[in-house]
Amino acid sequence: MNKTLTYPTLAQALSPEASLARDTLLVLGGAALIALCARIEVPLWPVPVTLQTLAVLLAGAALGSRRGLLAVLAYLGAGALGLPVLAGGAAGLTKLLGPTGGYLLGFAVAAYTVGWLVERFALDRRVLGAAGAMLLGNVVIYALGLMWLGRVTGLSGQALLNAGLTPFLLGDALKLLLAALLLPGVWRWLRR
Repeated sequence: MNKTLTYPTLAQALSPEASLARDTLLVLGGAALIALCARIEVPLWPVPVTLQTLAVLLAGAALGSRRGLLAVLAYLGAGALGLPVLAGGAAGLTKLLGPTGGYLLGFAVAAYTVGWLVERFALDRRVLGAAGAMLLGNVVIYALGLMWLGRVTGLSGQALLNAGLTPFLLGDALKLLLAALLLPGVWRWLRR
């Protein structure tokens, strides 16, 4: 059987010894990073501006597709169980199913997508590659987020874009650039 060629993730390069304990710590660390970044918030309605997308994209790239996905699912699970880890310290199923629910679901798909791209094409080693993978991750988040937001709020067309996309473009571009610079920088440091 031919196994698909994959490249090691940043987490694997930093800790090459595979173990359940290592993977659990990586997943919980990724979830904690997302929760921490959710606390940094500019409250807007119906969707706040946070640093969550930065953490989600970094988790996917650094941990890989499966562990990145599990980190997001652990984060969302903690929020569903009532831990105040969501944006603004919110928690509960009501919050997960509210206007931001599609973005939260998009986090899981985006982390997996970015991780998959990094594992298959080593895109996190160069700024343009990392930016491309993370741009695709952002597109996934926006697509799922806007579809859900439109359903929950009844917004459509330009009103939907004004509420769920336009206010976030500049901030997300800056977060994407930061992450795209950070990852190749860490890889260069590791090679030394």
